[in-house]
Amino acid sequence: MTNEIERCRKWIEDALEYSGGTHDFEDVVDGIRSGTMQLWPAPRGCVVTEIVSYPKKKVIHIFLAGGELDQILDMYDDVSEFGRSNGCVKMTLAGRRGWKKVLSDWKEEFIVLGIDIEDKT
Repeated sequence: MTNEIERCRKWIEDALEYSGGTHDFEDVVDGIRSGTMQLWPAPRGCVVTEIVSYPKKKVIHIFLAGGELDQILDMYDDVSEFGRSNGCVKMTLAGRRGWKKVLSDWKEEFIVLGIDIEDKT
């Protein structure tokens, strides 16, 4: 798996540019190695998912996606099946608005807004 993570490093780092600074590459590697995140490597891209258990439902969340768009979209069935086999009833993705054009059958359920609240003193 280490070789696959390194092979996908550029795609992961590129996607992390849009993550709001919540993780760096090593955090993702740690998540994959510990099993809290799943790496979906492909020849021309990769996806990183995580299973999130809420009090009322379990979802598979697409945390990062990088590489060629058609390659990423080709992973949909496998990621969906993995989620279902792990008790997930929904798939979610947080990302740039451009994903809405590509995933036209997905519905926008909410938006995420952010503001820095660090102590400025």
